[in-house]
Amino acid sequence: MNMDSAGGREAMAPLQLNRLLQLCSANLPVGGFSFSQGLEYATEKNWVNDQASAHSWIVLNLSQGITYTDLALLKRLYLAIEQQDMAQAIYWNQHLIACRESKELRLADVVMGKALMRLLAGLDDIALGRYQALTDRAEISFVCTFALAAYLWDIDIISTLSGYCWTFIDNQVAAATKLIPLGQTQGQNLLFSLSREVAQAVSKADQLVDEDIGASLPGLAMASAWHESQYSRLFRS
Repeated sequence: MNMDSAGGREAMAPLQLNRLLQLCSANLPVGGFSFSQGLEYATEKNWVNDQASAHSWIVLNLSQGITYTDLALLKRLYLAIEQQDMAQAIYWNQHLIACRESKELRLADVVMGKALMRLLAGLDDIALGRYQALTDRAEISFVCTFALAAYLWDIDIISTLSGYCWTFIDNQVAAATKLIPLGQTQGQNLLFSLSREVAQAVSKADQLVDEDIGASLPGLAMASAWHESQYSRLFRS
């Protein structure tokens, strides 16, 4: 980490910042934008129909779902990988997959996880040999692979958590602009307002003890389950 001479704050090194941007990019070929995470059914039923309701839907999922599952377990996966404790990493990977409340949410997680693992295996200068216990898993969570990529690219844990939040928010706003639909300026306003929620989500997840991990959002779970039989779909189920 480098010191910001203007403000006296620690700043990410340019290479690590660029690696974080690469990991969180919409161009990362993992298929994230093939899934709406239940949002397509929510718009079909008019639960989400404008910028304000989209904001409420995404904030609720971030603060009550992602914070207590993905972020809390991303931290534990990162630390397990950092400590070379593959048994612990496998345990948290399985725990995370078990937290998915519908077949569609589970599918999105493992499809994206395998896609990111294939990408890491194909990149130059990435040595995955010592992580074979993870790379050989039949099912690996996107969160687990995200943690592995962040560790290999020397991205600090708080930036990793923040970047994961951005990945989720960006995906949901992109889906909302297509489904509601929203204009590009409305989408950017959503990104600005939603990104203000990230610091609180990361701080909360960082403080959670193991017994507090887990969440249930019945509306999201049913929306993603009912999406499988929705008459017309833009997104994968």
